[in-house]
Amino acid sequence: MAVIRLETFIQAPVERCFDLSLNVDEHSKSVANTHEHPVAGVMSGAMKLGDTVTWEATHFGIRQHLTSEITVYKRPTRFTDEMTKGVFYEMKHHHEFVEQQGGTLMIDDFRFQAPMGIFGRLAEVLFLTQYMKKQLVTRNAYLKQTAEAEVVKAS
Repeated sequence: MAVIRLETFIQAPVERCFDLSLNVDEHSKSVANTHEHPVAGVMSGAMKLGDTVTWEATHFGIRQHLTSEITVYKRPTRFTDEMTKGVFYEMKHHHEFVEQQGGTLMIDDFRFQAPMGIFGRLAEVLFLTQYMKKQLVTRNAYLKQTAEAEVVKAS
């Protein structure tokens, strides 16, 4: 199983960071490069415990669908989304938000396992982990910019 851990400091309140991370509209904007958009489940706004969303996106030139469910929800400190249907054998994304002086430390613990046994593991090592990390870094940069821009507007 591949593991990606990222830490992103955001100069915004923990509640703002948490809420942005669970917002379907903001997620779509943050991953615009893959044309990811909801096609079933929660189609807009904030998600909460037990909610599901099915995303359609294009990765490696292939249109794919992935359904995830919010399985842990402790506002404003953490939530987990887990794939229930999709291309991966398994995928779980833990999100943690730690209030700090001057902002929030957003921690991602993203774990996934490609299908197809040893061939899937080889893909994880050769390119898939780096690809997924790039997607997460791009998403986090968007969330950081959006959260910090809202704080400036409110000042």
